[in-house]
Amino acid sequence: MTTTTRLYSGPLSMFGAKAEIAAREKGVRFELVMVPFTTDDAYEPKHPEVLRVNPVKQQVPVLVDEEVALFDSTQIFEYLEDRYPQPALWPEGIAGRARARQLEQKSDEVFFPNVVKLFGLQDAMQSAPAVAACAACARFYEELEGLLATREHLAGPYSFADIAFYMAHVFADRKGAGMTQATPRLVAWRDRVGTRPAVRAVVDPMMRFLASQGRGVPAFLQR
Repeated sequence: MTTTTRLYSGPLSMFGAKAEIAAREKGVRFELVMVPFTTDDAYEPKHPEVLRVNPVKQQVPVLVDEEVALFDSTQIFEYLEDRYPQPALWPEGIAGRARARQLEQKSDEVFFPNVVKLFGLQDAMQSAPAVAACAACARFYEELEGLLATREHLAGPYSFADIAFYMAHVFADRKGAGMTQATPRLVAWRDRVGTRPAVRAVVDPMMRFLASQGRGVPAFLQR
């Protein structure tokens, strides 16, 4: 019996994009199911498989593979690494993997909450909340700039940490907190990651979707 791997995502799901890039980097054959999208950045109606697997949060991404049904992009990362160990997307060694996992977690839980604060503030970017959120993003960029003084990618080799932060930064740029030449190594890292076929296969359709809705596309992603 042939087992179909399905990934449920959405056209503007940052976390879904993370999972899809990881699956493509791993060379996984999967069916991509895009759930309905409404213009208020919500996904309605809720897809029945998303509700089944993730009944509390009711959010994408959801991965269904063999007897496993998972939600949460980080858990999907871990499953893909175990199920498809090559090419590896965590560094070798306990310490290296721990550092990479922490960077991935900080992208989602430390950096991205500042981006969320900018949602709905594009007409009030000089307001105190917007200025504070942009300043927090800039401080995070400076932290990563320091890491890149001795390596090409955030955790050494290309990893899930790079996938996570690349997508978080795409959304930060969309909301007015993009990188500047104050962090040239980080800008160069962004450009390197952005040329990867798996990244372009996910990000380019997302940008086309934004353009089709008359929404702004980050300058560095305008093809």
